[in-house]
Amino acid sequence: MIALLQYRLWYGDGSFKQTEKYQQQLDQLQFQFAIKQQRNKALEAEVRDLRKGKEAIEETARHDLGLIKQDETFFQVIQ
Repeated sequence: MIALLQYRLWYGDGSFKQTEKYQQQLDQLQFQFAIKQQRNKALEAEVRDLRKGKEAIEETARHDLGLIKQDETFFQVIQ
């Protein structure tokens, strides 16, 4: 009986090794979750900015699409 309990403790379901493996998986998932939470907060802030006014939309268009207003001169600095 004791041998059976010892076997389950070291090699069976819920063993020390398996518990350690589950803890590592949990730590990894918590890390990924934290990264995704930060990303979501950044996206939420961007959405709030885009809903507030034209400045954020204009900034995004300038940065991502290369928008140039009429009567503006575009200078590209190459380093």
